[in-house]
Amino acid sequence: MSAVAEPQPVPGLERVEPQLRELVALAAQARALPGFSRPLRGRHSGQYLSRLRGRGMEYDESRPYQPGDDIRQLDWRVTARTGRPHTKLFREERERPVFLCVDYRHGMFFATQGVFKSVQAARLAALLAWRAQQNGDRVGGLVFGDHEHHELPPRRGQPACLRLLKQLAEAGAAWRRAPAGGNSPGLLREAIVRLRRLAKPGSQVFVLSDFRALDDAAAQELARLAAHTDLALIAVNDAFEAAFPRLDGAGTLTDQRDSLRLAGISARQREAYAARFAEHETRLAALARDHRMTLARVATSDDPLSAILRMLTR
Repeated sequence: MSAVAEPQPVPGLERVEPQLRELVALAAQARALPGFSRPLRGRHSGQYLSRLRGRGMEYDESRPYQPGDDIRQLDWRVTARTGRPHTKLFREERERPVFLCVDYRHGMFFATQGVFKSVQAARLAALLAWRAQQNGDRVGGLVFGDHEHHELPPRRGQPACLRLLKQLAEAGAAWRRAPAGGNSPGLLREAIVRLRRLAKPGSQVFVLSDFRALDDAAAQELARLAAHTDLALIAVNDAFEAAFPRLDGAGTLTDQRDSLRLAGISARQREAYAARFAEHETRLAALARDHRMTLARVATSDDPLSAILRMLTR
């Protein structure tokens, strides 16, 4: 009986589609990262550690009200039953939910250097998921694109990580080949609304996106999410998005399906192009600063492990 050879990987495919085998192998690299069981906080362009914001606690017991107790923690059921005011007591959760929200809209399947933004986001999410699992936290996720989304409630152990990585790999391959959905700005806002329902107070949340569709409504939802979770924004961008390259003659951009011919770009147009991106970056930084979010910027050509290490230790 002859043996059946395993299919060989297509050269270069890992640059445009996240590969499950590669995402699983990142578990070893994740051990080099510091833990983030304590919350991250953003301040200007840096990060620092601080106390837990949001309760992030589990109910323990109720006891009679004492002067100085927070009236928001009154246990109304016990109070009504006994006729005496009682206060709820909470204990800190031993496991912290960690959510990875990954943007797979059509614009994420692009790069001129390194790997597609979607692939970089998947690798970053994999490193964070593995580190959370190794730290004993529960791992959940939200993967959304132009046509559908997948919600993964937080669970314990390696199966939770593998479930997320499998979803990232399968959706990345399928959605790259799907028709473009127009990159509707409303999709980012809708994803954050879903994330607000999934993530309870005290959760650590990472949103990985290019944030090119960040409008006022999406920014407002991110601010609401940051009010009760520890929120980190990881902006993945390609060098072409920040500055239009100087071309000698004409050039062509292609994603193997569509092509865009570039020619006759003036210096004034290049300056306006760069100014729009800088304005977007300033707005994103202001949002993070005003609502105490962590903000990290990662290029498609960056090493993902080094990028996460900078974010966690900066």
